Amino acid sequence: MVVVTAAKVRPWALIPLAVIVALDQLTKWLVVENLEPATAYPVIGEFARLYLIRNSGAAFSMGENATIIFSVIQIIAVLVCVVLAFRVRNPWTIASVAMIGGGAAGNLIDRILRTPGNLHGHVVDFVSVGDFAIFNVADASITVGVGVFLVYTLFIEPRQHSTQEQDA
Repeated sequence: MVVVTAAKVRPWALIPLAVIVALDQLTKWLVVENLEPATAYPVIGEFARLYLIRNSGAAFSMGENATIIFSVIQIIAVLVCVVLAFRVRNPWTIASVAMIGGGAAGNLIDRILRTPGNLHGHVVDFVSVGDFAIFNVADASITVGVGVFLVYTLFIEPRQHSTQEQDA
C-alpha cells in the first residue's frame, strides 16, 4: 500500500528521476552528434545495434500524427510522478515513480526542443535489439519502472501485508 503523508516529504526522491533525464539526454546528444541517421552500427553482432531515428509517435512509432497528444500526456505523467516522488514512502514505489517520471521527462524534452519543436518535436530513438522496436534510455526507463511497480504491487506488497497480518 502506498502511504501518502505530508509530514514525510522526500525531495531526495527526485534525484534518481533527474539522473535518468540526464542519462537519457546525454545518450541522445552523443548519438545525434556521432551517428548517421538510418545506419546500423552493430554492438553485439546483428542482434543489438545502434540505429538513429526520429520518432514523432509513441512506442513502436504508433500515433505519428498525434505528437501533441503524447506531449500533453507526458506533461501530466511528469507532474504526477514529481508529486508522488515527494510523497510516497516505499522505496519500490519511489524507484518506479522515478523511472517512469524520468523517462517521460526525457522524451518530453525531445518533444519540446527537437525539430519541429513546440510539443511537436520528434523523439530520438537509437537502441535496436533483435526485431523489437527501436527505443531509447527514456523508453527503457519507463518500461522498467512500470515493471518494478507491477512486481511490487502484485507480488511483494501482498506478501508483506499477509506477513504483517500474521504477526498481529
